[in-house]
Amino acid sequence: MSIWELFLIAVGLSMDAFAVSVCKGLSAGRVRVGHALTAGIWFGGFQALMPFLGWLLGSRFQSFITSIDHWIAFVLLGLIGANMVRESRSQEEEEVGASFSPKAMLPLAVATSIDALTVGITFAFLQVNIYWAIALIGVTTFVLSAIGVKAGGIVGERGKSRAELAGGIVLILMGCKILVEHLGLI
Repeated sequence: MSIWELFLIAVGLSMDAFAVSVCKGLSAGRVRVGHALTAGIWFGGFQALMPFLGWLLGSRFQSFITSIDHWIAFVLLGLIGANMVRESRSQEEEEVGASFSPKAMLPLAVATSIDALTVGITFAFLQVNIYWAIALIGVTTFVLSAIGVKAGGIVGERGKSRAELAGGIVLILMGCKILVEHLGLI
């Protein structure tokens, strides 16, 4: 998997964290640099940790399912992407408090990084340098989360939905690309 493909996956995965960061920025009122850094560290850290944990888990089972690994990657990325697209169309408003305390940030960081755990499992079946992948995912999420907090007052809810939609589409397309390549159609 190329660095460009990993970057696209990193952007797609970070869209949930970006969307929550935008909401945090909206609810914070006066946003400080510390708020942006706090969100970036929490979200970027967990987005880096979860694919690594998924990769460790997937590596344990790699020998058993090598013949269908491309289907697994396709299905998992497709499901994650479809869920993000569905959430982008939801009319429900998420309630995100203004606090940046560890008690407030930990559940948000875990919730926004569950998808990354699943992607990490697919990395075990693909030719991926896991260390480059988790570094790129963590840094990308850090930057986009920090930007999301700062832009929260400007972007608003419309930007949040568009970010989730774009992230979902990217993940679906990456899943399709993996499947098409493994089937030899490209």
